[in-house]
Amino acid sequence: MKSKSKGSLQLFAMTAPGLEGLLAEELRQLNLPRGTTTPGGVSFTGTVADVRRVNLWSRIANRVIVRMDEFHASSFHELERRAKRMDWARFVSAGEQVRFRVTCKKSRLYHSDAVAERLAKAAERQLGAKKVEDETGDDVDDGGDAAGQLFIVRIAHDVCTVSADSSGALLHRRGYRQAVAKAPLRETIAAAMLAGSEWDRVSPLVDPMCGSGTIAIEGAMMARQMAPGIGRRFAFENWPNHDADAWEDSIAAARESQLSKAPGPIIASDRDAGAVEAAKANAARAGVEGDIEIGKHAVSAAEIPDQPGWIVTNPPYGLRVGESGPLRNLYSQLGKILRNRAHGYRMALLSADKLLDAQLRVELREVFRTTNGGIPVRLMMAGDG
Repeated sequence: MKSKSKGSLQLFAMTAPGLEGLLAEELRQLNLPRGTTTPGGVSFTGTVADVRRVNLWSRIANRVIVRMDEFHASSFHELERRAKRMDWARFVSAGEQVRFRVTCKKSRLYHSDAVAERLAKAAERQLGAKKVEDETGDDVDDGGDAAGQLFIVRIAHDVCTVSADSSGALLHRRGYRQAVAKAPLRETIAAAMLAGSEWDRVSPLVDPMCGSGTIAIEGAMMARQMAPGIGRRFAFENWPNHDADAWEDSIAAARESQLSKAPGPIIASDRDAGAVEAAKANAARAGVEGDIEIGKHAVSAAEIPDQPGWIVTNPPYGLRVGESGPLRNLYSQLGKILRNRAHGYRMALLSADKLLDAQLRVELREVFRTTNGGIPVRLMMAGDG
């Protein structure tokens, strides 16, 4: 795989299945080069500055990787020959550790550990890199604790693609969510819900089942134009040619562009006292505690501002035996709010059960399908503003 011009990189921003279109639109709004939407993310040609920009500003991407090479490999001889030619030194300093995450599908090279071993030997010969334990799975989240530069390798139908990870811990790890309630919602999914709902970042935003407060916090960060990656480290900061001065300039510019306060009201509530305390603690860590009104209320008592706005929430899914009865009433209460108290509002909720959706007694349209915690879910919208 050859770069189109000197200094250009073949990049791939990964996201949860079903969110590719939202990610492509987000990248467009970040003034990044036009990309191609493919299952699992968006591929585009960019620069190292674009790598920094996506990691710092994307709210929906899970990871940003740099394509090092793509080639046919039906034998270890072919694999070893190409591995020797790869520019490992672009991503790893001499003597540093490397990790490999290898998946093999419908290929003659099917042993992932053996593939990782061959690639690691090439990196070791070139710059003395030290291989640490291999990983399995397409989207393992190490929490940022694993040492060494990660390389993601996929072999499908005898075509091998080798990529260098630029992110480190998955990008949903903003750093603020240490206190969690039951069934926590990933930050990237919460951001996708807000983007999919087309919330304008100015009108009221209400989450009457806020849990750990993730939707409200992501909304406050959006409204204040806060870069989601501003408080964490990334793998690219360890690359040999990392431009620390340019990175510091990017951080400074991001801080300068922040608004001092969210322009509209953001209201979060939950009937569980522990969830409310977790939401308050997370909001404080995110630096948006002054932008969110967080209270302990049943859904039926949720505060709804008079001016039209958005209700965006992640209600319980009711997948365990015996849960559907109480949840039917919960969804019914949510529907009553929209019909009777939230005139001019749009509502977006993450749903896993069409029978529970029916309890809302409002017309719904599907925005996207994805998974949350391994559960297939759909973002459903009601109201037209």
